[in-house]
Amino acid sequence: MKVKFNRWMLAASAALAMTSVAHAQVDMSKSMVVAMSRQMNVPTDGKFGKFATQISFDPAKPTAGSANLTIQTGSYDLGDDEYNKQVRGAEWFDAAKFPTATFVSSAIAPAGGNKYNVTGKLTIKGKSQNVTVPVTVTQSGATEIFDGALPIKRTQFDVGTGEWKDTSIVADEVVIKFHIVAAKQ
Repeated sequence: MKVKFNRWMLAASAALAMTSVAHAQVDMSKSMVVAMSRQMNVPTDGKFGKFATQISFDPAKPTAGSANLTIQTGSYDLGDDEYNKQVRGAEWFDAAKFPTATFVSSAIAPAGGNKYNVTGKLTIKGKSQNVTVPVTVTQSGATEIFDGALPIKRTQFDVGTGEWKDTSIVADEVVIKFHIVAAKQ
């Protein structure tokens, strides 16, 4: 079986979009969560088409903020219907049994300038890990933009089992990148 899929990961879970704003209205048409990986050492990206975020953030009180992200794992798109179907299967995301991946923040800490460290729990395929995501917040007119990237190991979440557990074909490291655009509160 041939799989080009790699970036599926979550994206993220994207961690993905795990940023913060004061119960901000997220502009989904300008926001994205992408999982980047390597298959046979070739970069592969996939985009999650369906995700929801709840962000509460005030740069004057960042520690009072919170961020939650829920990604529909079955929405992972590698640009090929056959690969997309395979990635939804039990060996990869098992979207029928685990339809969502989540990130729920537990703390936001200033990291200098417009950078913050967002700590929380990432759950993919029923497996959870505490992670810290570096996030850059940019103010642009009436919007706040949250950008970040979180490297994870797909095998720690049982993504890519059976013959796909071999990391020489599909790399173990996946980077979940997010770009969240929200109206300032």
